[in-house]
Amino acid sequence: MPRYYGMYLDVKDRLGIVFGGDAHEGERKVKYLLECGANVKLFSPDDEISPALRTKADAGEIEWIDRKYQNGDLAGSWIVIVADTSSMETNEAISKEATERNILLNVMDVTPLCTWIAPSLIQRNEVTVAVSTAGSSPALARRLRERMSDEENCQCLRWADMGPLLADVRVEQRARDLKVTPNEWAVSITDQMLEIFESGDSDKARAMLVSALEEHDAASKA
Repeated sequence: MPRYYGMYLDVKDRLGIVFGGDAHEGERKVKYLLECGANVKLFSPDDEISPALRTKADAGEIEWIDRKYQNGDLAGSWIVIVADTSSMETNEAISKEATERNILLNVMDVTPLCTWIAPSLIQRNEVTVAVSTAGSSPALARRLRERMSDEENCQCLRWADMGPLLADVRVEQRARDLKVTPNEWAVSITDQMLEIFESGDSDKARAMLVSALEEHDAASKA
C-alpha cells in the first residue's frame, strides 16, 4: 500500500465532479463538497439520482447531467469523485482521463485507481480530525471515528470548543508581535484553562492564555 501525504484541500469555488447520485455515497460526497464551497457537477441517470440530490439540482445548488460518464467529462474539473463504482471499465476510463488531465481522483474503495483517498472525518466546530488506514481498512477508520466522536470514551475533542478563543488570541499575538514558538503555544494551553473555559468564564481563560504568551515573549527577550 502507498503511504499517503496527509493534507486538506481548499475546494472553494473550484469544480468538483461526482459520478453517481445514489442516496448514500453519492449524496454524502456531494453534500461535503458543497459544505466546503465547491461548485459541484453531478453525473447520474434520472432513474438513479436520489430525491435529495434532485432537489438540489432543481434549486440550482448543483449542476446535474442526466447520464453516466463519457470521455471528456472531466474537462475543467479540479477534483473528481466516483461514487458509483459498479463498472470497472468506467472506473478505469475515468482514471485514464484524470491521469491525462492531471486531475485529483478518488474512486471509492478502488484504491489502485485513486490519486487521493478520503479519510474518516471527525468535526467539532472549526476542528477537523482525519483518520486514515491508507485504504487498507475503511471499517477500522470508521470505527476509530465513532469512538473519537463519543465524548464518553474520548475527551480530546473538548479542546475543539476553545477553537474560536485560540484563534482570536493568535490574531492578538501576531498584532503585538509576541515571540512565541509553536511548542510554547502548545504548553500555554492548559487543562486548568480548559476547565475555566468550560465553566463559562471565557474571559478569564483568555486572560490566562495571553498572560502565558506574554511570559514566553518576555523570556525570549531576556
